[in-house]
Amino acid sequence: MILIAFRHGLRASELVDLQWTQVDFEAARLAVTRVKNGTPSTHPLTGRELRALRKLRRDSKSPFVFVSERGSPMTVSNFAKLMTKACAVAGLEIKAHPHMLRHACGFTLANAGKDTRSLQAYLGHKNIQHTVRYTELAPTRFKGWWKD
Repeated sequence: MILIAFRHGLRASELVDLQWTQVDFEAARLAVTRVKNGTPSTHPLTGRELRALRKLRRDSKSPFVFVSERGSPMTVSNFAKLMTKACAVAGLEIKAHPHMLRHACGFTLANAGKDTRSLQAYLGHKNIQHTVRYTELAPTRFKGWWKD
């Protein structure tokens, strides 16, 4: 759950609402639907993500990708608790919450030099002002502009 939330910049509610119909194993794509009037998009899935999702799919009887131990769809609260436990196991001294994964995705992609418009589409932002926060702090923002 954490990997998918981070890699695709999903809000917790978008993550727990993911259904198997949104995962295309053959094309290695994820159909991302956004809340808060965000723009939907299609994201590529990596081999690591596909392997993890295939393993989940084998054991699944639910239309939802992520389910609780009882087989019911995960809730935002369940995911927040899972994050708290993961932080404790990892020995992190901060209390990470699910939305931090979305911000981490934005900053990671901006620091990797992804352009602002592409980042806007990837995160589903209607307004580019919500995306600019990630790129304005990127240390590589002006890298490669001039060649000698």
